[in-house]
Amino acid sequence: MQIDNSNCIVMDYNFLKINTEGGICTLTISAPKSLNALNSAILKELGDFVDHINKDIRVLIITGDGEKSFVAGADISEMANLNAAEGETFGRLGAQVFRKIETLDIPVIAAVNGFALGGGCELAMACDIRICSDNAKFGQPEVGLGIIPGFSGTYRLAKLVGMGYAKEMIYTGKAIRADEALRIGLVNAVYPKEELMTAAMTMAQKMCAMAPIAVKYAKQCINAEYDLDADAAIAFENKMFGQCFATKDQKEGMNAFLNKRQAEFRNE
Repeated sequence: MQIDNSNCIVMDYNFLKINTEGGICTLTISAPKSLNALNSAILKELGDFVDHINKDIRVLIITGDGEKSFVAGADISEMANLNAAEGETFGRLGAQVFRKIETLDIPVIAAVNGFALGGGCELAMACDIRICSDNAKFGQPEVGLGIIPGFSGTYRLAKLVGMGYAKEMIYTGKAIRADEALRIGLVNAVYPKEELMTAAMTMAQKMCAMAPIAVKYAKQCINAEYDLDADAAIAFENKMFGQCFATKDQKEGMNAFLNKRQAEFRNE
């Protein structure tokens, strides 16, 4: 076991660095020799962390160790000799872990500090919001290795940037720079690399100031658009909108507004 600076006991991971402060957890993927490439061990640690995330965490920030790479991709040395069944198992592992991240009850910010290629781009896309440093590069280069994106990359990239641009990126394997990622809507903002984590923390703090149950419900509604048609998605939103009125946070938020004071939300 290890204890982070919030005095919360967390699992002892080999490839993850965890820092929690004021309800914000920064999770750093740390395998610098491979530019943080994702192997089975790292994916399993990520999955375990999400399964056991502390209930007091209000926002999760995911970044990579070092100045060059967020996550350079999946570990090619592990994949090189897999057969078809083993390849499917490896792809399923990554997809399941990223789906856990996507469906967390709290906002997840990807602070992309360099290469986000293949599995790295797919990890970033599983997060709610992506911001990046000006040296970041995004891409899905898998076809150049004789495979396709395997951690739900074909699905999420088309949702985020449109089918035409997703097909171009995937079919050609090209990498794009931070400014192009911003232009096509793959990232929300670009910062000088020395300002990236400050910007991520500032955004997380703004989220922490909001009613946490309302944020959770909003995330569920937005994510539902992936799987539901328009009428079903709107009906789901209506239901969750109503559920907000069963919370103490709603009463506090509106009472504070009417009385011109700062709301004090309690996640109730």
